[in-house]
Amino acid sequence: MWLGRYLLKTRDKGTILKPIMGKDMEVYVDADFAGNFNKEDTASRDTARLRHGYLIMYQNCPITWKSQLQTEITLSSTESEYTGLSHALRDAIPLMQILSEMKRVGFPIGSTRPKVMCKVFEDNSGALEMAVNHKYRPRTKHLNVKLHHFRDYVTRKEITIEKINTLDQLADYLTKPVTIEILSPLRKIVMGW
Repeated sequence: MWLGRYLLKTRDKGTILKPIMGKDMEVYVDADFAGNFNKEDTASRDTARLRHGYLIMYQNCPITWKSQLQTEITLSSTESEYTGLSHALRDAIPLMQILSEMKRVGFPIGSTRPKVMCKVFEDNSGALEMAVNHKYRPRTKHLNVKLHHFRDYVTRKEITIEKINTLDQLADYLTKPVTIEILSPLRKIVMGW
């Protein structure tokens, strides 16, 4: 019912693109640890799966976004956030490469920097630490092959990973049901209203 009322009231709305020239690619990533847990149905594997969401913006315009249940069960909020970060960067890195190639052949893409930079905003200190400091951790060695694919980009400073306040996390509404007080300002920013 709530979703139906929302769609009815926003059917005349759309995305308004207002590019800010010179603003680089920004990737907002969030995950909800055990937000889907149902104590009445503990036999179902799906109640233990987590949801992550991400939003990729270029020059302040949304390019792509996704909200999905994670395919594997993660054991901590840090692991859940890091998994979401890895999935988001699987989409962001090819976009960075396309923009870089466009710049190389002379397209005016609005950035004056020599390399296309990508800022990834994380609100989980553990995931931020794992992504920036590449040291071996016995508790997370199972993540090594599957999720660390973006570390070279971080080392070369083509991707910067920065902490963001949870209240400023644009991907927050992609991971869980939120109140209208949280949804309204985020929707205005993302949709350009």
